[in-house]
Amino acid sequence: MRLYRPHTPSDAELAALALADESTYRFPSFSTNDAITLGLSLRKRFRASSRHQKHGRCLVLAIQTAAGAPLFACAVGDGTSGEDWAVLEGAIAVVRRTGHSSFYVEKGLIAGRAMREVEKEKEKRIYGGAFPIYLENAPCCPIAVVGCYSGSSDEDHRMVVTTVRDYIRKMHEDTAPALSDMPASPRPPRDSQVRRLWGCR
Repeated sequence: MRLYRPHTPSDAELAALALADESTYRFPSFSTNDAITLGLSLRKRFRASSRHQKHGRCLVLAIQTAAGAPLFACAVGDGTSGEDWAVLEGAIAVVRRTGHSSFYVEKGLIAGRAMREVEKEKEKRIYGGAFPIYLENAPCCPIAVVGCYSGSSDEDHRMVVTTVRDYIRKMHEDTAPALSDMPASPRPPRDSQVRRLWGCR
């Protein structure tokens, strides 16, 4: 009897999935208020996670413009340090230099299938968790970066992508016209109206 063993994705497969996420999750618009709301959503998600509730893990998170201007930053837990912020800043810097998530760069380097612009990062330790914020109508380069660091590259990346995905879905739902706002369908003309229109008695 053969035992079923779940497939563990390779680093190349994880890099491909991360690249697909970048193409899929793009914002219709992004403002300072969006940065604050997205940051608070990330904070709330981590506070409710078992990593924080059961294992006491701490988190630092930040959202910055592509030029490096801060839009949102906070820490969760009392055990964060300057080193945590330095790691996060390094991950965000990778996104600004390459235009790709730090998780994609990390896994791409490990898999040996990194792009040319990623080769420059080999001398540094790269952590996943920083994700580019692209606009739907401006696919050439990200306008901002959202990132977090809690010590787990995979889990930090997954949490950021999930939060970004849910936030974009909510933005589309909020802008979709409600049924009550849509114009009513015109009623079909009565038979007597049609007869009058064509001069029938």
